[in-house]
Amino acid sequence: MAGIYVHVPFCSQACHYCDFHFSTSLKNVQDVIDCIKKELILQKDYLKGNTVNTIYFGGGTPSLIEPEFIFDIINVIKHNFNLEKEIECTIEVNPEDVSLNKLYNWHKCGVNIISIGIQSFIEEDLRFMNRSHTKKQSIDALDLITQSNIKNVNADLIYGYPQLNLKNWKKNLKKLIEFKIQHISCYCLTVEKKTALFNFILNKKCKPLDPEQGVQHFLLAREILIESGYHHYEISNFAFDNQQSLHNKNYWNKTHYLGVGPSAHSYNGLSRQWNVKNNAIYCNKIKRNESFYEIENLTHKNIINEYILTSLRTFKGLDLNFLSGSISDIEYVQFLNEVRQLEKSGFFIRKDNVLHLNEKGILFADSISSQLFLI
Repeated sequence: MAGIYVHVPFCSQACHYCDFHFSTSLKNVQDVIDCIKKELILQKDYLKGNTVNTIYFGGGTPSLIEPEFIFDIINVIKHNFNLEKEIECTIEVNPEDVSLNKLYNWHKCGVNIISIGIQSFIEEDLRFMNRSHTKKQSIDALDLITQSNIKNVNADLIYGYPQLNLKNWKKNLKKLIEFKIQHISCYCLTVEKKTALFNFILNKKCKPLDPEQGVQHFLLAREILIESGYHHYEISNFAFDNQQSLHNKNYWNKTHYLGVGPSAHSYNGLSRQWNVKNNAIYCNKIKRNESFYEIENLTHKNIINEYILTSLRTFKGLDLNFLSGSISDIEYVQFLNEVRQLEKSGFFIRKDNVLHLNEKGILFADSISSQLFLI
């Protein structure tokens, strides 16, 4: 199995927390889309030997461009890659872009999952984030989606910022539950350099984030969503049975994927590569048949450390039998010594020789993983 990620690098405005690559000018959309289609043809052998089971349009804001561009890209993929008979095809959308006409055309293109960036239903919080939509637009968009032929929906929420109290966080979660959203992603706000939020905090125009507040928000989300029938299958993701995102699972299970478009990343098990992070430079290089990406060949330790990191984030867990067969006896003994120390601190559940983070361990997932990394 393999996936294809299409980065659509356009947004209507910049969210204060976002450090993804995008442009707020739409004048070169056709040029960028043409180059993405050419890149797909140039990279048609990247996933050779694998069958593609997911296509994911991310960004940026894919819903900002005309559905015909989505159709054109999917058509190029169909003609150049080996696809599963039934494929998961996801498009990220902003609430203000959703219309019955677009939903009809996305479905006609083959899209079967909508991933909508709600982030919050609180107007003050949307302004703090500099989101381009309102609470009403979010509710209207969800109403329209329920009327469409696309029956699988993911909604994103953000937590962990200073003015979000537990009462309002609970309201955000309950509103999505009210709509019977099949899949909910809850992301803790992080402060990235070169963002407006970073500068606000630096210049004391905004309170710094409080990690303890983020923990409270996470635990409340986990409690409410599990009680409401959602399965917590990855640290940030909750879904009803059989509604888990294949795209997400492919990523965390180290399935190979090709990323196309400016700044997109690719992974084939042996190396990672990432495209140039500039629309104009990307297009010029594609047109001139010049190299448009950098590549990092992964060492055996890189691969094992990534397995440790990703397996502990999912509730599939870390398979000790697999790990013992993948590293030297000395490395495995050292690894088990670290595990025993962490078990004494109460971070793990061990079942059938598989390590799972418990509720306490989930809160420290990244630091636990780094402690277990091979040096």
